[in-house]
Amino acid sequence: MAAEDERQLRERLNKLRGIPLLRGTRLTGDAKRLQRQLDRIEEAEPSDEEMWRVVELARHSQRPYTLDYVERLFEDFVELHGDRARAEDPALVTGLARFGGRTIALIGQQKGRDLNERQRRNFGMAHPEGYRKGMRLMEVAQRHGFPIVTFLDSPGAYPGVAAEQHGQGGAIARSQALMARLTVPLVSCIIGEGNSGGAIAIGLVDRVLMQANAIYSVISPEGCAAILWRDGALKEKAAVALKPDAIHCLELGVIDEIVTEPQGGAHLNPDEAARLVGQALGRTLDELSAVPGAELREQRRERYRRLGIYTARPTETALRSGS
Repeated sequence: MAAEDERQLRERLNKLRGIPLLRGTRLTGDAKRLQRQLDRIEEAEPSDEEMWRVVELARHSQRPYTLDYVERLFEDFVELHGDRARAEDPALVTGLARFGGRTIALIGQQKGRDLNERQRRNFGMAHPEGYRKGMRLMEVAQRHGFPIVTFLDSPGAYPGVAAEQHGQGGAIARSQALMARLTVPLVSCIIGEGNSGGAIAIGLVDRVLMQANAIYSVISPEGCAAILWRDGALKEKAAVALKPDAIHCLELGVIDEIVTEPQGGAHLNPDEAARLVGQALGRTLDELSAVPGAELREQRRERYRRLGIYTARPTETALRSGS
């Protein structure tokens, strides 16, 4: 079956699972039928080469970055600089802009195009100063009732000694805690790599959109391979184990919608890619804006409480004892 058909099946199944009171209704049968179709698809696991192709597309050097979407989607963008404590971190772009007739607060990771810009922006890996800058903008948005949009595209939070000395882990945790308290709509769009603490630091939101050729994972494939097998060269094997592609993230329930890309990838037609992202973003903001702030906050907290819940299989000892 084509990848697009599989994606549509997973989206339909995900929507059915999100409808309450399925038990005892016709929707239950529909969900089971879709699940059987997907089970047949999943009997053939993706090869190392197929999954790594997705990772390569997510990292493509010509893929649109945050500022490319700012240029195409937003009006009157005013960038905010500095954390008012220590320094400016160019890895994280923050500011206010107009989108679809509303003022929004924008936070996005920016990798850089050429070598000089990549070094200046640290390849999109933020220091604690970057997250403090982001929190500064979140507080402005909360004060004025502006929705917050974040673009995720980073290998992860910067793991350097200086970043750790300046409180990297604490900055990430405080950013998440602040996002959990906000009463304004929050939307994330994964436009490339959404890896590790670099992603979740600005990704604790009401809705997560993900481009079809992006990846979203707790760790990069290289980092996973180095930890599990002490060999970063096994990155393709790690990618298959992580399943960081959009289809599997939707099935897992960590994202809410896959945003279609132009044929061949967003880098081949940035204007069309931006149009598709803008459509999904506008529709999502319209839906969230109709929900009272206190209810948004409660739903957001409940969303993350549900993530990661699983039922373990009974052990052999438990089975023998009858417990």
